[in-house]
Amino acid sequence: MALNSVEIVSVFSRKFAVTLFLLLLELDSSVVKRQTELAEMFVAKSISVEHKDLIHDVAYDFHGRRMATCSSDQSVKVWDLGDDGQWHCTADWKTHSGSVWKVTWAHPEFGQVLATCSFDRTAAVWEELPGESSEKGQSHWVKRTSLVDSRTSVTDVRFSPRHLGLLLATCSADGFVRIYEAPDVMNLSQWPLQHAIQCKLSCSCLAWNPSRVHPPMLAVGSDEANPSVGGKVIIYEFSEAQRKWNKVETVMSVTEPVHDISFAPNLGRSYHMLAIASKEVHVITLKPLKREQAVQTATAVPTAPAGTSRFEIRQAAQFDDHSSQVTRFCSFGCTFLRAARGRETCR
Repeated sequence: MALNSVEIVSVFSRKFAVTLFLLLLELDSSVVKRQTELAEMFVAKSISVEHKDLIHDVAYDFHGRRMATCSSDQSVKVWDLGDDGQWHCTADWKTHSGSVWKVTWAHPEFGQVLATCSFDRTAAVWEELPGESSEKGQSHWVKRTSLVDSRTSVTDVRFSPRHLGLLLATCSADGFVRIYEAPDVMNLSQWPLQHAIQCKLSCSCLAWNPSRVHPPMLAVGSDEANPSVGGKVIIYEFSEAQRKWNKVETVMSVTEPVHDISFAPNLGRSYHMLAIASKEVHVITLKPLKREQAVQTATAVPTAPAGTSRFEIRQAAQFDDHSSQVTRFCSFGCTFLRAARGRETCR
């Protein structure tokens, strides 16, 4: 018997409702499964690193499956993530004659390369020798060069983003940012000094802007304790026409000592996002201005010399929920992870 139009609609409506219910049920179960996987992924794990003194820095490689730690015991340890989900120490060696403040990985396109900096006034570049291991099964790392231009403690060291080549920036307590380049990536023993930038403030940290569509940019933080000297974060931009780094901005809203600084990945934004670890957490945006939008520096930054401001600076967020000095940052996508001194917290 043929169905009339009302009955046909009713039958199809019931079938659609059942199908939709089953799809939603399947989707709900997959969401629950994914949430469970994420919860397991972010379970905190404690690693007995067996450093003999304070640990100052932890750095992941590009893929997140290798980790390096450095300490006041003058050593660096390299850890590999095993198939069992545990971290295994695969290298341990003395790197400097003083406390090692920072350790950082180069992009894997250039091999397995680390850079370290220390209280002993030097920075060093290390390379892993593939296929060579000790009797204990640990990998072998060799020092390719030692950078000795600083007269004071070298407080931070960072490799540039891959698209800029193999560049290495260091900053020191003497107020200098130095940029080195390896002209031959197959010969890491040669790192001629390309630029020396005098910041006029003691430098504590630096960060490269990872954007590929904007000129090379560095942010430098200072741990100068005197608040009367003004802003503690300075922005430098490289000019291809002049072949030099120019100071383009000073973040005047941050007058407390700065302990760490980090750019967020650009992800197609028309502005830059910068996180600053100080007594509080500051997240600022720097939006490039068009020429007709440029404002007088004297208006934007009262203590700066006359000129034009290249960026519109706005504070996107400020947090003080650590109730302690924030000492380290790590950016992941649009998210910043931060750690505080004193309460030993991470958020």
